[in-house]
Amino acid sequence: MPETVTIPKEEYKRLKKKEEIDTELLGDIAKGIKDVLTGKIKEV
Repeated sequence: MPETVTIPKEEYKRLKKKEEIDTELLGDIAKGIKDVLTGKIKEV
């Protein structure tokens, strides 16, 4: 059985929002790396 903890609802919402932002950021970084590797982004 997994261990559980109790946190305030506002803290839970803040952590969930941060998780969503981190996931979006990681996706954007991965897309940027792919663009660089495929030559879509060129040095100025």
